[in-house]
Amino acid sequence: MGVLMINKSIVKKNILIILFMVIVWSCSSKTVADSTDELDITKAHYILSKMTIDDKVGQMTQVARDYLESYEDIKTYRLGSILSGGGSAPPNNSVKGWREMTSKMQDYALSTPLGIPLLYGSDAVHGHGNLRNAVIFPHHIGLGAANNEKLVEEIAKITALECAATGVNWNFNPCITVPQDIRWGRTYEGFSSNPEIVSRLGVAEVKGLQYNWNSNISVLACLKHFVADGGTNKGIDRGNSIISDKELEEIHLYPYYEGIKANAGSVMASFSKINSVPMHQNESLLTGRLKNDMNFQGLLVSDWAALTLLPGSSKDQIAAAINAGIDMVMVPDKYKEFINNLKELVKEGRIPEKRINDAVLRILTTKIKMGLFENPKADPELESLVGSDSSREVAREAVAQSLVILKNDKVLPMYVGQRVLIVGEFANDLGAQCGGWTTTWQGKLGNNNNTGVTILKAVNEALGKQNVVYLKDSRMLNKTDLSEFDLIIYVTGEEPYAEMNGDNPYPSLSRVDMKIIDTLDKSGKKTLLLLISGRPLLLDGAEEKVDAIVASWLPGTEAMGITDVLMGWKEAKGRLPYSWPADSKGFVQGLTSDKYLYPIGYGLSL
Repeated sequence: MGVLMINKSIVKKNILIILFMVIVWSCSSKTVADSTDELDITKAHYILSKMTIDDKVGQMTQVARDYLESYEDIKTYRLGSILSGGGSAPPNNSVKGWREMTSKMQDYALSTPLGIPLLYGSDAVHGHGNLRNAVIFPHHIGLGAANNEKLVEEIAKITALECAATGVNWNFNPCITVPQDIRWGRTYEGFSSNPEIVSRLGVAEVKGLQYNWNSNISVLACLKHFVADGGTNKGIDRGNSIISDKELEEIHLYPYYEGIKANAGSVMASFSKINSVPMHQNESLLTGRLKNDMNFQGLLVSDWAALTLLPGSSKDQIAAAINAGIDMVMVPDKYKEFINNLKELVKEGRIPEKRINDAVLRILTTKIKMGLFENPKADPELESLVGSDSSREVAREAVAQSLVILKNDKVLPMYVGQRVLIVGEFANDLGAQCGGWTTTWQGKLGNNNNTGVTILKAVNEALGKQNVVYLKDSRMLNKTDLSEFDLIIYVTGEEPYAEMNGDNPYPSLSRVDMKIIDTLDKSGKKTLLLLISGRPLLLDGAEEKVDAIVASWLPGTEAMGITDVLMGWKEAKGRLPYSWPADSKGFVQGLTSDKYLYPIGYGLSL
């Protein structure tokens, strides 16, 4: 029997499929959407029927770009997906460089006997963060403060466009975690500690990312991390969530119901455990709850090398995860070993072929629904739209809406002609504004990796550079005559971080911060404390020593949105998405209000 080549039009050309399509369209009483879904599934079944075990196992394998030994391996091992982890980019980190890389990879995938295109994944969690000079939006915590579904959907559409322009067709987002302890290093990836807010904004992000399937902007959304990643004991990343069924249902599962109804095409399992059971081997939740009870029809992917954290040998780990319901494994490195082990497990009967077929069918159906067979590569015409002025205006508006005014004692709004001293290195640092998942996994300080507007530049433009003095080194405060200034703005907060590196048992202002605030307090000058952070920070009494406090979270590249509010040009709409602790007891969300300095939903208007 000759080898059947399946390319962009293979299903259309096959006479059996055409006949089936005629029957469905002419005889079925179902809706057009239902009929389309059936046709997609039928196409997937047809492709599956032509697949060998090598084809199937390859589709279930996701390899990190950094660890791919050669592009030829995409063809040899029939790989189903490639990803760029945080900071992973081609040597030419431009739209063209990305497009050329992903296009070449797709060529190898399309040259396999069945010609199945690749899913290319990335964590574009606040814009296409791996792409140099992309538009970087506020992290989810800021969008939770804005609490505007239309805005979130528009941001997701822009993110989808910038991803698609580079050949990235799978965004590991939205993160619909519901953080319950701000000591967790991924708090800023959650919209809020309130599951209702997380649910609404998560749905908006799914709609925005997937808004243009079957086109040149076809991006797959991914709900993560299933489930209760934000409920771990003491906020320890990848830790153990010790919770009741009621808490699991009402807090952590809540956003997934709506996200799945919104047709999110993929879900990522969590590194964490629930009541000491690792999620990646939790069959009752991955298959029983997610796939069966919640009727999730998309593909379920593992997290980065998560299987290696399971007990037992490599083969034991793979068997446990696949049998629990994982469809695609983010290996990400030892992919040849993984492929051999998975094939052996099937041959030995430790993983039923039925489970393999179910996983591959989900992967194929997703790719077909997205239109990847028709549009597997990035469209060069999209390049001119990346980083556009209109997209940056949306980011600026998002920053403005995300700002939360916590205190204002006759300081705001600022006014033209005012003499202002700005203190602190963060005031002139795009890296600080953007935080983690920006150009590198952890993010980094500095202005060399992004195009945008710093807080200093924004204030200079608002007030006139002649009215602004910048003091980067706060140690020079004691040598500076403060009498000439009407207002002093101290910009401080947290340096960039991501995931477990951000876990902090005591998130608060630093000792250096407190010394500077003491100095400013003694000066008798009006002082505004402007915070850049991925979570509420314990103020340790600083709130009594300054005249105004503004939480700007991790605003991204467009700081003009900050001065839009500080100057009173735009309404102060932001409200706290998390309760702000009064002391360390308030790190845990959901306690009685006396543990909080400012409760969830708090925010002043001007």
